[in-house]
Amino acid sequence: MSTATTAPTGGFRLSQHELALIGITVLWGSTFLVIHTAMNFSGPMFFVGMRFLVAGLAAAAIFWRWLRGITLLELGAGVAIGAALALGYGLQTIGLQTISSSMSGFITAFYVPLVPLMQWAFLRKPPGKMSLIGAGLAFAGLIVLGGPGAAGFNFGFGEWATVAAAVACAVEVILISAFASKRVEFRRVTVVQLLATSGFAFLAMPLTGETAPEFDLRWLIPAVALGLASMLIQLTMNWAQRHVSATRATIIYSAEPVWAGVIGAIAGDQLPWFAFVGAALIITGVLVSEIKPNRKQLVQPDESAEYSPVSPPGDPTPTDS
Repeated sequence: MSTATTAPTGGFRLSQHELALIGITVLWGSTFLVIHTAMNFSGPMFFVGMRFLVAGLAAAAIFWRWLRGITLLELGAGVAIGAALALGYGLQTIGLQTISSSMSGFITAFYVPLVPLMQWAFLRKPPGKMSLIGAGLAFAGLIVLGGPGAAGFNFGFGEWATVAAAVACAVEVILISAFASKRVEFRRVTVVQLLATSGFAFLAMPLTGETAPEFDLRWLIPAVALGLASMLIQLTMNWAQRHVSATRATIIYSAEPVWAGVIGAIAGDQLPWFAFVGAALIITGVLVSEIKPNRKQLVQPDESAEYSPVSPPGDPTPTDS
């Protein structure tokens, strides 16, 4: 049995799990522009389906030895997380058909302050004062992003689809942490969730009126590249969030829109002045929501040796979209 150690919440020392999450956040932020470009040659749900099919097959090929002995809990966890992923990535990709990659990244960041609020609603874990203030700032940022219209929220369909995607992203983070606490084997869950995401996306194609596009390397290459990136991101999240709390992880993920905005700006995205104000409010809300002054939190030590109920010989280094 391990013992918990205490560390100041305000400390800036990063564990290997937190460093891994920082790395995938940079990668994650770079995907917005790639998806935005690929939408000129493919429908959104087909693209998501192909992307996660590549990710799932690659993960299954790498971790096939761990798939033996998979449990019903792990299957259920993978399907549940996959459903949230399909909804989040599907709506985000739909939104990227009509809005810039920078705008998509900023709006998607709204999921961060949503995490403690949804934990309150579904897990009966009330948020602190700073979480509520942060959520209010992020909500104000969304209004400003909508433009200086008389009624506010001057959003079009693409922006609203991305707001809904942010809600699905918050559900994903909560599900990953919830199942991680049940000590499921993260490699198995990752394979299942990636393949489940692909399946849900393909099943959704009739609902969005899509058919498979003609073969074109301009959607195939991005789908394969992002599929491998998706495997890396999801596997890393499942691995790292066994040791990093959902709220701590969301602080790290808050840098995602910054990277999306920087890369989008380099590629030529033109945003009005109020978009930068709204983005600043959202990012401020993200950071404020995680401030816990004069408090300490429990930090669990690395227990990777005890984590996997069934582990084949060897200790391969995990990787992950």
